[in-house]
Formats: sequence, structure tokens, C-alpha cells
Amino acid sequence: MTPIIEVAGLRKSFRLGRVVVEALRSVDLMVEAGEFLALVGPSGSGKSTLLHILGGLTPPTSGRVRIDGQDLAALNDAGRTRMRKRTIGFVFQKFNLLPTLSAADNIAVARHVAGNREFDRPAFDQILRLLGIVDRLIHKPYALSGGEQQRVAIARALANNPKILLADEPTGNLDTENSQTVLLMLKDLNRRLGQTTLMITHNPEAAALCAHRVVRMRDGRLEA
Repeated sequence: MTPIIEVAGLRKSFRLGRVVVEALRSVDLMVEAGEFLALVGPSGSGKSTLLHILGGLTPPTSGRVRIDGQDLAALNDAGRTRMRKRTIGFVFQKFNLLPTLSAADNIAVARHVAGNREFDRPAFDQILRLLGIVDRLIHKPYALSGGEQQRVAIARALANNPKILLADEPTGNLDTENSQTVLLMLKDLNRRLGQTTLMITHNPEAAALCAHRVVRMRDGRLEA
């Protein structure tokens, strides 16, 4: 299979006053197209920093990142923005839904921002059915449960048919039952759509439930 995410010698450091914090220390990682990879580690291990770099949200201090064959270092800000719109969908711990819009309009915003003119409505309707939110689309976020809000957020992330889905602690704000439901839905969507999914979590049980491969992270390094 062909790697869709390639990371080599990745480093990221931050300066806090006179102290330099090494968030990532020479990280190497390959993710195959269609793979579901879970990155597991405690808070402060560098998981979110790595995810933000892969999504083109944060530049690395050094090292190489290739996303779907594109070297991120060769892209300017506009190029990275285009790459995010066309290639990557994001799901975060916080649902980040616009409170004044219905679920359907929250999803539509993602298509509008990306300028998506090739929207496959029948295929997306199938995703909505798989997520179990067809009858919840007219409701605003305050009328949805936490699990329903996260499923709307997943639908928004998939609205432009991205090749890669990056999920940052997607069940961190959910109870056990809703967490399991969302994780199994992510697993099913990965299998049905063939999209590459990279999920970070502090919970090894969550990783084991849905991922093809689990990689542990500690102190800015990937462990075998």
C-alpha cells in the first residue's frame, strides 16, 4: 500500500520564557492509505502537537512531513489552507458547532468554506444515516445530546469527502456509552469509505476498540 502520511525526523520546540520545551523529538511515522491508526499517550506527550502539524495548522521546527504526496514545507499559507480544505477533515474533543445554526447548516458551512461544487448528495445522505442523525438535522446544538453533537461534527468533517480524517480525543467530552457509539461509528466509516483515520487518545481501550494499529507516544517520542 502507498503511505498517505509520511513523517521523518520531525521536531517541534516551544520557548516559554527562558525555557525551551521539546514537544516532539525526532518523530518518524508512516500511515498507509485507508489505515485507522490510533496514537495513544498521556497529556503532554506531544500527540496534539503532532496532529496539528499533520493538519498544517502548526509548522514544525525541523523535519519533513508529506501529506498525500505533498511536502508541507513547500507550501505557503494559502497552499496549506487549500490542502486542509481538500484533503483533511478534523474532529476535535470540543464539538465547535455554531450555536445559532441548525445541524444541517453547521454541516453546510464546511462545504461552503471549501467551495465544494462536486458534492455527492446520495453518498453523503448515506453517511448521515450511518451516523444516525437524519432526523436531528433541523435542530440547533442546544437541542442535541453530546453524542449527537459529536456525530454532527463528524458529518461536518466528512462533508467534503477528505482523504484523511484527523480526530483529536473525539470522545473526551462523552460518557462511556456515547464514547463507544462514536468510536464504533468512526470504525465503520473508515471501513466503508476507505478514508485514512488518525485518532489521538489517552485511552488505550478506545484505541483498541476501533484502530487497525496502535502507536504509543511519550515525552515527544513514538514508542515501538
